[in-house]
Amino acid sequence: MAPRFTQPPIKVLLYLGIINVPWEKWQVCISAESVLKGHDYKRLFFSTFEHGDDMHLYYNMVSFLVKGRSLERRYGSTNFAFLLIMITVMTNVIYVALGQTLTNTLDDGYYMKSCAIGFSGVIFALKVLTSSESPRGRELVGGLWIPTRYAAWAELILIHLLVPNASFMGHFAGILAGLIYTSTPVGTLMDELITSLTGEQIIHEPYYYGWNGYS
Repeated sequence: MAPRFTQPPIKVLLYLGIINVPWEKWQVCISAESVLKGHDYKRLFFSTFEHGDDMHLYYNMVSFLVKGRSLERRYGSTNFAFLLIMITVMTNVIYVALGQTLTNTLDDGYYMKSCAIGFSGVIFALKVLTSSESPRGRELVGGLWIPTRYAAWAELILIHLLVPNASFMGHFAGILAGLIYTSTPVGTLMDELITSLTGEQIIHEPYYYGWNGYS
């Protein structure tokens, strides 16, 4: 079955203003303050559809097409669509939790107010997922060959060093979401829920992790 998921074109059309939405992009950015204090829960999903600039959009869409293509073929379009929605919300919930936790721990309100948009966090979650289903090997990250299972962590550090304005907390939240899905019983529950909705089982190719069908 050929991949047919439509998120990349939708995001491009939103960015170009061809699809009209009743908000400006920074009005849906995700922050702990906007969700926990403002109760603006739509940001848990819609913040991922907006992007800051051309390069932000370009990098995210290219990266998503590479990872999404293989996962969609493996799981099926409908299963992948539901999984993507769940991982998107999970990543943003973790982002909000991190914001509040760091604010309380470091006594610094910056983390509570830090507002992010874009799909980068979800892409990091998908990177963890694709790595977990890839054979043991190495991946080139920043000119260095990194073991595949650590590639997402290496990319997290590299992007933070090269692009200081990028949301480190958002990317970190994505990695945590990916690990929760691939290495805890939460992933099994998500798969069972998706199967009950679509009638199609998600089949994983196990390599690294201990739950959710992984070994």
